[in-house]
Amino acid sequence: MADVSRTRGDLTSHPDVSEMRERYARMLGGRDVALVDGPVFLLGLYCAASPWILHYTTSQPALVVHNLIMGIAIGLLALGFTRAPERMYGLSWAMCALGVWMIIAPWIVGTSPDAGVVASNVVIGALALFLGLICAGTAARSKPKL
Repeated sequence: MADVSRTRGDLTSHPDVSEMRERYARMLGGRDVALVDGPVFLLGLYCAASPWILHYTTSQPALVVHNLIMGIAIGLLALGFTRAPERMYGLSWAMCALGVWMIIAPWIVGTSPDAGVVASNVVIGALALFLGLICAGTAARSKPKL
C-alpha cells in the first residue's frame, strides 16, 4: 500500500519558490487597501440614499439631488478602486475633497438644514475624508522608489 500520510513540508526548499513569490506579488500588486473598497462603496450607497432614509426629500430638494450625485460619485470611486486599484488610487485625494465638500455642503447647497441633515452630511464627509486619507497614504507608500 502507498504511503498516504499527510505531512506538510516547508516550501522554502521548493525549486520554484522564487517564481511563486514573484507571481503572488504581481497578483496582489496595488491591492494594499482592499479592505477599504467595501466601506467606501457602502458610504456612497448611504450618501445616495440618505435623503430618503432621513426623510428630508421635501424640505431640502437641492440637497437631495446633491447627495444623490455625491453618493453615485463615491460609489463609482469605490468600484474603480476595486476594478483597477493601481490606476485609481491616485483619485483617493479626490475622495478627500469630496469628504470636505460633504461636510460644508448642507450650509452651501441646503436652505436652513436641521440638525439631522447636518449630522448625516458631517459623518458622511468625515468618513469619506478618513477613507480617502487611508487610500492616499497606502498609494503613496506602495509607489516604487526610484
